[in-house]
Amino acid sequence: MDSAALPVCATCGTQYPAPRPDCFICLDERQYVPRSGQRWTSLGDLRAGEYRARIEPEGPGVTGVGSAPQFAIGQRALLVKASSGNVLWDCSAYLNDDTVEAVTRLGGITAIAISHPHYYTTMVEWARTFDVPVYLHESDRGWIARPDDRLRLWRGTSHQLSDELTLLNLGVHFAGGSVMHWNEGSGSLFSGDIVQVLADPCWVAFMYSYPMLIPERPSVVRNAVELLTPYRFEAIYGAWWGKVVPADGEEVVRRSAKRYLEAVRD
Repeated sequence: MDSAALPVCATCGTQYPAPRPDCFICLDERQYVPRSGQRWTSLGDLRAGEYRARIEPEGPGVTGVGSAPQFAIGQRALLVKASSGNVLWDCSAYLNDDTVEAVTRLGGITAIAISHPHYYTTMVEWARTFDVPVYLHESDRGWIARPDDRLRLWRGTSHQLSDELTLLNLGVHFAGGSVMHWNEGSGSLFSGDIVQVLADPCWVAFMYSYPMLIPERPSVVRNAVELLTPYRFEAIYGAWWGKVVPADGEEVVRRSAKRYLEAVRD
């Protein structure tokens, strides 16, 4: 089957290698199946419809890569222009020729790293298009819908992508839920929704499920904050367009965790 015709879940954006009756990502309690039921599309259908590439700056050396209108969960990927080589953080389900041309014009990518299974989406399509590896935490191996030789599973609490970029497994949201630290300048944290940037960028959140409003366990949040303590960062880049904490990121995480832990105790 032509990869552009492979089924893509319209609710979460996950691409599967063959037709199936349901999406196991959406059946999990951290996601959902709409009341209207399971719906499928494909990259071919998306490209032929109303969607187009959306490429916009999100911060110094950071470019958002996604679609307009937003598709499925609606996250955008982030192209990080590290001196050791550009890395795509997280993954947008939408990928067309305009996306490829824009990313190539920005210097291409040397690797893709993804925070958690809700953003795996069309990662294999991206990996094959740019001929790069995709880094995922091995704790989330069971959520891979479309296996491929380009997928690289890392283990433990940290993985060094380069001298500048470090992946950290915080375990929030998913067992393999990870963030990426960039030590350029005053430092940046790329958090997806493992550390969720809120409507008020002075705060972040930690949840097991966002659509189902299931809080994360306090012990997991405490451990996540402890793992982040040695890392310096001013900016935090969340999962959606414009969801950026521009400064004082470390303090934002500390006070948000304190507020959270006070709210969930007996």
